[in-house]
Amino acid sequence: MQVSVETTNGLERKMTVQVPAEQIETEVESRLRDLARKVKMDGFRPGKVPLKVVKRQYDGRVRSEVVSEVVERSFQEAVIQEKLRPAGGPKIEPKSMNPGQALEYSATFEVYPEIALATLTDVTIDKPVAEVTDGDVDKMIETLRKQRSTWDPVQRPSAEGDQVMISFVGTIGGEPFSGGKAENVPLVLGSGDMIPGFEDQLTGVSAGEHTVLKITFPADYGHAEVAGKEAEFAVDVISVSQRQLPDLDDDFARGFGITEGAMDALRSEVRSNMQRELNDKVRAKLKQQVMDALVEKHPIEVPSSLVEQEIDRAIQQAMQQQPESMRNIQLPRAVFADGARRRVTLGLLFGEILRTNDIKLDADRVRSTLQSVASTYDDPQEVIDAYRKNRSLMSELEGHVLEEQVVDMILGQVKLVDKPVTFDEMTNSEAAK
Repeated sequence: MQVSVETTNGLERKMTVQVPAEQIETEVESRLRDLARKVKMDGFRPGKVPLKVVKRQYDGRVRSEVVSEVVERSFQEAVIQEKLRPAGGPKIEPKSMNPGQALEYSATFEVYPEIALATLTDVTIDKPVAEVTDGDVDKMIETLRKQRSTWDPVQRPSAEGDQVMISFVGTIGGEPFSGGKAENVPLVLGSGDMIPGFEDQLTGVSAGEHTVLKITFPADYGHAEVAGKEAEFAVDVISVSQRQLPDLDDDFARGFGITEGAMDALRSEVRSNMQRELNDKVRAKLKQQVMDALVEKHPIEVPSSLVEQEIDRAIQQAMQQQPESMRNIQLPRAVFADGARRRVTLGLLFGEILRTNDIKLDADRVRSTLQSVASTYDDPQEVIDAYRKNRSLMSELEGHVLEEQVVDMILGQVKLVDKPVTFDEMTNSEAAK
C-alpha cells in the first residue's frame, strides 16, 4: 500500500492511497469461490455452479463490496501508518477503481491540532470571598414571604408595589403590531417586567380608568420590527390591589414543609440553601476564569467539522426549548458559531491536560457529586438509582467530575487573589457570571 499526504489548508489533509491490484483481485476471487459453494441457480446442483457463471452474475456486486471494505480498512491503516488523528470522517474521492488495476483514492479530512500546553503560573484569578449574613437570610425570608402573599383590591390610586390588572392594545403609527395586545394581565408596579416607562405611567391609576401610554421601545429590543420605535398603548385598568404579607409564624414555616422548630428551623434551612447557592456561584466564577485563561493562553486552530457538529447540538438544544409551533424555524448558524468554537477549543484543551497529566477519574468524587446532586430532590436515593441505571447520565456526570479535577489542578498553579464580595453581588449581578 502506497500512501502520500499533503496539507491543503490549515488542519485539512489530503491523503492519497494506492492498494495493489493483486490484493483486490485475490479478495474478489476468494469471495466468488466461496459464493459458488453456496449459491443456488437453476440448472445446477448446489455447490456445482461453475465459477465463470458465478463471476458473470455476481462479480460486480462482490467487487463493489470488496472495494468498499478495502477503502475503509486501508484508510484506517494509512492514518495509523502516517500517525494522523482525523477529527472527522473523510471525504473519499475515487481515482482508479477499474478491475485489474491498482485501487487508488484520495481522502480529505481534518486532523486534531497539535497542542503545546502553556504555563499558567503567571495567570492571576480573583477568588470571590463571601458569607451568608443574618441580613441576607432576612432578605430571603422576606422574598419567600412575598411569594406567599395575597392581593386585596383597594379603591385608591395605584402606587409602587401594588398589583394592577390591565388589558391593553399597542399600536405603532396607528397600526397594531404582533404581541402588542393582551387581556387581564396582572402587573406588579416596580417589578420591571414591562419595557421601560410602561409601569411608571401606571402609577396613580384607579380601577375602571382608561389611559394611553406613550412608550419608545429600546433600540436593542428582541423583536426587530418594533425595536427603537415609538408606540402607544391603550390601557384599561380592571383593578388595583395591595399586597398582604403572611405573618412569620408556625403556619408560614409549615408551608415550606417544616414540621418542628418553626421559624428557627426555616431560617436554618434557608441559610443552608443560600450557602449551597453561594458555593456554587463562587465555584462557577473560578471555573469561568480558568476557562478564559486557557482559551487566552492557547490560541489554537480547531477543526471546522467539530465546530459544525457543536453548532448542530446547540441548535437542537435551543429548538427543544422552543414552543412546538416554533420548532420548524431555521435558526441562523452564525449566532451559535462563537460559542461552539469556544466549547470545542476547551474540549480539546481539557482532553490534552487530562492526557498530559495522566489525570484519572476520581471515583470518590463521582460518588460525592452524585450525592450532592441528589440531595436537592425530595427522594435522593431515587435520583441516585436513576443515575446508576442510566449510562448516559453517569457518563455526563463523570465528564463533569473530570472537568472539575482539571480546574482544581489549574487553580493550584495560578495566583489566587481574594476578592471580598457580598452575597447579593455574588448571586444577583454580573459578578456571578
